[in-house]
Amino acid sequence: MLLADMGAEIIRLERVGADVAGLGLPTKFNLMNRSRPSIAVDLKSDKGRELVLRLCENADAIFEGFRPGVMERLGLGPEDCMARNPRLVYGRITGWGQDGPLAGAAGHDPNYIALAGALGCIGERDGAPVYPLNLIGDMGGGGAYLAMGLLAALLEVSRSGKGQVVDAAMIDGAATLMASTFAANQVGFWSDERGTNLLDSGAHFYEVYETADGKYISLGSIEPQFYAILMEKTGLAGDPDFAQQMNPMKWDELKERMTALILTKTRDEWCAIMDGTDICFAPVLSLNEAPQHPHNISRQTFVETDGIVQPAPVPRFVGTPSDEPTHGDAGLINFEEILECWK
Repeated sequence: MLLADMGAEIIRLERVGADVAGLGLPTKFNLMNRSRPSIAVDLKSDKGRELVLRLCENADAIFEGFRPGVMERLGLGPEDCMARNPRLVYGRITGWGQDGPLAGAAGHDPNYIALAGALGCIGERDGAPVYPLNLIGDMGGGGAYLAMGLLAALLEVSRSGKGQVVDAAMIDGAATLMASTFAANQVGFWSDERGTNLLDSGAHFYEVYETADGKYISLGSIEPQFYAILMEKTGLAGDPDFAQQMNPMKWDELKERMTALILTKTRDEWCAIMDGTDICFAPVLSLNEAPQHPHNISRQTFVETDGIVQPAPVPRFVGTPSDEPTHGDAGLINFEEILECWK
């Protein structure tokens, strides 16, 4: 999706008879497939295998998400495809990686981020780890890192003329996203106890609080100048206890007091007080509310395509802006069309 959003011409090869939409959703609502057509291919057939190899002859890159060894057994591994095109970049994305004791095992996002050390850091004090959707493994540590790796490999092709394999594993990516946390832990700045650290809701000034109407606001007032504004807007300026901002021994007590204070007003009332200041504040919005926020409307962070609201392509390019995305049903194309357009 990221590559297609940035203008890459991509053909998605689907398994014959597969649930193209995923999870039974109507096809057009599978936005991960937006802006690229697809074709149903039987990779076990000679015709399907030859189609893939012929596409590789004129492609910049191919990437696949099977378990290790599957593409080789199909006759579509890196050696097979790069024999047709030495400049080809061959991307591989898995959960556990191409090697290691778990390489052949099934898994999903929570398993990968658990073994990487990320999941164990997320959650409230004295509570169980909290699963952060599939953003850290599948999307961040997986898809985003694969896309970056492919682009870096294509830069190398432009210099050396040689393609290569890009091995993107979600467990590796999740671990890399945690680099600063691992470092902080080793110098004693980060505890293994969830909900006690500066950036994991341990601090009273870096937390999500419930408001009087059952909604929530987020605070991130780390720097002293921002914390000072928080104190001013909450009426706590001059309180000697809250003056001890960076004393972890006071955080539990101060969080209790802040919790009670924030509960005295609604989310909208706190927005009226804090919006536009340097507190580092934002209301916690629902999926329906986020596209309607004035900032998101002004930035066109979300777009509507055939009645479907979806995030706009990122990052933004000033010289070559991305086209507006399609919905998840970009259409099917046949063998002749796909080969003709890629000659």
